[in-house]
Amino acid sequence: MDGTSRRTYLKGTAAGAATLGLAGCLGFGGSGEDTIQIGSDIPYPPFEYREADGTLVGFDVDIAAAVFGEQLEMTPEFNQTAFDGIISALNNGNFRVIMSAMTINDTRAEKVDFSDPYFTAYQTIVVPQNSDVTTKEDLRGTTIGVQKGTTGSTAAAELKEEFGGDLDIKQYDLIADAFNAILNNQVDAIINDNTVNAQYISQNEDQLRFVEGDGAAVEQGKNAPPYLTLTVEEYGIAFRQDDDDLREQVNEALATIRENGTYDEIYNEYFEG
Repeated sequence: MDGTSRRTYLKGTAAGAATLGLAGCLGFGGSGEDTIQIGSDIPYPPFEYREADGTLVGFDVDIAAAVFGEQLEMTPEFNQTAFDGIISALNNGNFRVIMSAMTINDTRAEKVDFSDPYFTAYQTIVVPQNSDVTTKEDLRGTTIGVQKGTTGSTAAAELKEEFGGDLDIKQYDLIADAFNAILNNQVDAIINDNTVNAQYISQNEDQLRFVEGDGAAVEQGKNAPPYLTLTVEEYGIAFRQDDDDLREQVNEALATIRENGTYDEIYNEYFEG
């Protein structure tokens, strides 16, 4: 099955991830002409994060190994890059592509080109277990934590406009910082991608929960997850706008790993449903 049409529930553990380390240098060359440098905001579990021994793992990491490694015979190396400036870093030549759970949208498409979609995500709301917030409307007058430069930040800004300004937004460099803030009662809620939210909820089940209800996924006729969705989004790999040959090769590779079952194997390591 094409993973972009699935309901995405996080698995309790993610096993079998590729063992790719963080690159020690930037640029295209890396350790050889067959190395491809990838910009990525790390950590952003379950898409890219490091284990205790420093090994880089995650859904994006495994997809990169399948697409660039197995299909295109290149060595993928990830470069840790703040998401807020990751497109500028790509266009400045710091790395060849972005693979960082990046949503395809018109604003970004003015600056980069995207691969075909490889994952569907939803913007969702996380609150403390003891919160009185049970609907989107309950967020009026609250403080929301988001990560800078993300579609979660955009969704929060749109909600603030919908509420006539009656919403405070705090922006963080890393999503981990936003979750530290909610666990320390510094924000009332977080708006962020569903699978990443699910990862943090699974680690703090006694403290955090999703806001439930119907939303954008139901409105668009999707096979929606059992929590409120503010948006429906597709992830893509980002390229500079003069890199058409590589983008076409990557699209062919993505199609191949869907057809041969590799995509499903990777998907099932991290998600269920």
